[in-house]
Amino acid sequence: MKLDVIKLDAGKAGSVELSDDIFGLEPRADILHRVVRWQRAKAQAGTHSTLGKSDVSYSTKKIYKQKGTGGARHGSRKAPTFRHGGTYKGPTPRSHAHDLPKKFRALGLRHALSSKAATGNLIVLEDVNLTEAKTGALAKTVKELGWKRVLIIDGADLNDNFVKAARNIEGVDILPTIGANVYDILKRDTLVITKAGIEALEARLK
Repeated sequence: MKLDVIKLDAGKAGSVELSDDIFGLEPRADILHRVVRWQRAKAQAGTHSTLGKSDVSYSTKKIYKQKGTGGARHGSRKAPTFRHGGTYKGPTPRSHAHDLPKKFRALGLRHALSSKAATGNLIVLEDVNLTEAKTGALAKTVKELGWKRVLIIDGADLNDNFVKAARNIEGVDILPTIGANVYDILKRDTLVITKAGIEALEARLK
């Protein structure tokens, strides 16, 4: 697969050959779903907690005599049937993470990249090197290029000026190659990868 390479000023900078094993697959929703579910479960805090019968603060004195009241037998105000009593089998802090093989995660990333290529939402950029960290100038460039919800993936090292200029622009996110993941790719409308990012991704996924 061959794509044109552009510059930040929308000028052409040649073309690049993309690997069909990474960018030319037929995207499968089931694979993407499993990887996204794994990512979101791993990111879930899991700090939910309730007080059980042994955690609530009440006297342990028997609330009324066992027999003769005409009502049910109770021995503690901490029972779940009472207001402010302990919760029965309520949620406790835990990890929601589950295992997913590394090869399957890599396959999911290939399918996410292929999905953007298949829909024409993959753009190859020559580089993101800026001499000055000017947010206004970069925002104007992004608007002229028609990027609204865009994820930019660069090589191993990010350009500091570009990162500083882009961090206050709504809808623009930038990641190094090592941070490329299925959820962030699918969440954005447009995926922009630099030439350095293409090389690093192909080295990572081959």
